[in-house]
Amino acid sequence: MKAFRTIFLAVAVSGFGVAMPAELANGIHALVHDSIITYQEVEKNSAAAIEQLRQYANQPRVYNQKLTEVLNDSLESLVERQLILHEFATAGYVLPETVIDEYVEERIRGQFRDRVTFTKSLQEEGSNYERFRQEMRDRFIESQMRIKNISSEIIISPHKIESYYLAHTNDYKMDDEVKLRMIVLNKPVAGDAAPVRKLAEEIIRKIKEGAAFAEMAGVYSAGRQGREGGDWGWVQKFDRDGALVLRKELAEVAFSLKPGELSGVIETPEVIYLMLVEDRRSAHVKALSEVRGEIEKNMLTQERERIQKQWIERLKQKTFIRYF
Repeated sequence: MKAFRTIFLAVAVSGFGVAMPAELANGIHALVHDSIITYQEVEKNSAAAIEQLRQYANQPRVYNQKLTEVLNDSLESLVERQLILHEFATAGYVLPETVIDEYVEERIRGQFRDRVTFTKSLQEEGSNYERFRQEMRDRFIESQMRIKNISSEIIISPHKIESYYLAHTNDYKMDDEVKLRMIVLNKPVAGDAAPVRKLAEEIIRKIKEGAAFAEMAGVYSAGRQGREGGDWGWVQKFDRDGALVLRKELAEVAFSLKPGELSGVIETPEVIYLMLVEDRRSAHVKALSEVRGEIEKNMLTQERERIQKQWIERLKQKTFIRYF
């Protein structure tokens, strides 16, 4: 597939969009049988992905590289859609228009809630109901044709799963782990942190006298985990890249505690922590029984992608395609 030439790519100062001459925007970018794909359609199809590139606004070279990838992917997805629509039209399939009407109404209710909002949105986009309905029809046909031609009855044999597991054991290596609960007490941005330290000591005293750590976390701890009794689940010491999962001060304490042991006050410049290690696991490789479902899911995804790629290639071989 021809790549987008960098001459057409630029970082838009305000909108981070694709800068292109007006005469090019509606120009033909690809022809699939007798269906035209314009540059404007490619950009519209990739609008959400382009929006995500804002994070590279201060890195023009990286931005343009990723923008090229996004636009090329968008173009290819539109080419595939036209290939599938052409296959639908020439293979003699019939789709009742009532099915499309129901699908369109579902999309309107789900995306816009009511007709007034829907109509206003179309006007702002410079579109109309007929164009919207045609786009929904094309998408519906594409999705149904993909489902039909990519079997959902694919079976991954136990032997294949076991072979995959043995060839990828490094992916299932687990470092030392602790089952951790934490209480997080935020220090004031400005002012004396002594009251927070005093509160931490009081919480430790209550826990040692019999109060449940989870109950204390629910009352005092900040953050989402606080609402869940301070439960952080199983936490590894290092991630796959060899970096500490917890910040250094916390990791040193967490992996020095025994199961059932409570930490003292752990103080950082911004936060005070209390920890309870509920259990520990030494470094190990996950058993096949633990990851069988994950492996099967991944292999099913890979097999469907392989079958889909073969199907699209067959459509390309019997359909005229030209890139401009």
